[in-house]
Amino acid sequence: MATSKRVFTLRLEENNFEKIKFIADKNKRSIAMQIEYLIEKHIEEYEKTKGVIQIND
Repeated sequence: MATSKRVFTLRLEENNFEKIKFIADKNKRSIAMQIEYLIEKHIEEYEKTKGVIQIND
């Protein structure tokens, strides 16, 4: 299955990794999908207060 998602390395403190893993398990998500979900939610909240982020393609 092809994807257009970018791949990058993320270094986390062990404690944060374990907590995200715990939350991901509870939500039946992979760790990567949980992190992506959290980032998307943060962007939504940011844009609600600061305005839409314009991305130049």
